[in-house]
Amino acid sequence: MNERLNFACDYNQGAHPAILQRMLENNLVKSGVYGDDAFSESARAKIRTACRAPEADVWFLVGGTQTNAAVLDSVLRPFEGVISADTGHICIHEAGAIERGGHKVLALPGKAGKISAADIRACWDTWYGDGNRSHVVKPGAVYLSLPTEVGTLYSLAELEAISSVCREKGLCLYVDGARLAYSLACPENDVTLPDLARLCDVFYIGGTKCGSLLGEALVFPKHDTVPDFFSIIKQHGAVLAKGFVAGLQFDTLFTDNLYGEIGRTAIAAAERIRQALRSKGYTLAFDAPTNQIFVLLDDAALASLSEKVEMSFWDKPDAEHTTMRFVTSWATTEEEVDRLIELL
Repeated sequence: MNERLNFACDYNQGAHPAILQRMLENNLVKSGVYGDDAFSESARAKIRTACRAPEADVWFLVGGTQTNAAVLDSVLRPFEGVISADTGHICIHEAGAIERGGHKVLALPGKAGKISAADIRACWDTWYGDGNRSHVVKPGAVYLSLPTEVGTLYSLAELEAISSVCREKGLCLYVDGARLAYSLACPENDVTLPDLARLCDVFYIGGTKCGSLLGEALVFPKHDTVPDFFSIIKQHGAVLAKGFVAGLQFDTLFTDNLYGEIGRTAIAAAERIRQALRSKGYTLAFDAPTNQIFVLLDDAALASLSEKVEMSFWDKPDAEHTTMRFVTSWATTEEEVDRLIELL
């Protein structure tokens, strides 16, 4: 009981027991490689069914940063950039991976982590109205995440409006779903997998933060949106040689709606923590309903709590306060939540 509680992130434990069991059962089965195997084909079929996108191309990649870099490199021309909220993962937490690939992130001020259809239209219109636009980076894609980097949600109406502007202006709409399971499990969410397939040009279904050992499932709802995509992800180091490992995991996650259910534990735990923080007088930095909780701590509270709880740093809004993040996951236990609430 003297060990520090760990609420630092949602990818610091192994994998859901159902995945480990299937991996154990199939450990010595010789399979195809690079994703050309029976497990991956079964997972692709289940994902297409769940998304109601029978012609979708589904790829299993290593992790989120490689996925973002490979996708944006494949859909943008050399002189194009990607529109993102200034809190977007590609903007602040990927060490400039997109810029290293030769594409500028066009950061827009976000509101609770989100950008709007009007923001995107204004960004496009500013570029188009520039008399020197041939010398200026052209908006070529829009990057969103669901949930956002600060745990908030885009509503279906917001996503439909953004999709409409993107199609009007010829912008590729890409949704990062690193924590998508926690969005799908959230009662406030009204966006489904078929909605994403209908409204987006490409999106990914997160595994690393949602119960798998590793891997993300990338979905292009329309077949052959990006020809020769395997070669592109190979260049980005995003291909698993043992592709069947990712395929088997997603085949398990999309059996009996496990992916749709796996986030419920995290959402319930996060809500208990939020309610406790509010009742004890803490200030929440964002009104977010998913599995990330951002709390403003003064220096004394931070020092005291840090002795017994591992959290993650978010930002320092002033000299006396720090915003810290608690994160729950599919594996968070009621005992852990009880202990945290006692410490608060």
